[in-house]
Amino acid sequence: MSPPRELSLGQAVELLKREVEPALRAQLPADAQVYYEGNAGSLREALSNMGQNLAVALIALFLLLAALFRSVKDSLYVILTIPLASFGGVLALVLLRLFTPQTLDLLTMVGFVVLMGLVVNNAILLVDQARSEIRAGASVRAAVESALATRTRPIMLTTLTTLFGMLPMVLVPGPGSVLYRGLGAVLVGGMALNSVFTLVLLPTLLRLIEKPSPVELEGSDRHSIEAT
Repeated sequence: MSPPRELSLGQAVELLKREVEPALRAQLPADAQVYYEGNAGSLREALSNMGQNLAVALIALFLLLAALFRSVKDSLYVILTIPLASFGGVLALVLLRLFTPQTLDLLTMVGFVVLMGLVVNNAILLVDQARSEIRAGASVRAAVESALATRTRPIMLTTLTTLFGMLPMVLVPGPGSVLYRGLGAVLVGGMALNSVFTLVLLPTLLRLIEKPSPVELEGSDRHSIEAT
């Protein structure tokens, strides 16, 4: 038996759990169990596998970034972009549901996995450039400003390319549009919010959390001596 067209499989299972299962349990013995098999069981298994794959991908990404930067702290800076970008994807889905029905299907969840690989690229560019400037002797403030000046253009080009490439999947109707609309919305919302975080919040974190470099400390000491 298949659910009606207007209901996804997940919505049908939730409806059964909420309205049918309580009445069914009232007629069963106390130690009886209710299982959902067939397509519902496959959906449960697929969601479980997707969650495990997402966790493994996140751990592997963190370890690779730590090896790339040779710094756990820099890896954490980049990883911070993922939950914020995911929030942007969820927000895009909520806005999409105001205009058309959209469920959190498996292909939409794949969009969150793809988003993980896209959003870290911009943060890697910015953090790596700032670290290079600091190693060259620049102050933290000067390094962040230089990184923003040199990396804003490629970050914006990458973001705009993704947005304009994915917007037709969200906006253009036609055969197959329902299948890919959720994936496109996740990528559009995630990349849009990620660009704001990368260019505004990430530089702020670098300046607030990082310790002053020797150049900054020497300059502050010199100013204090001149003031006395």
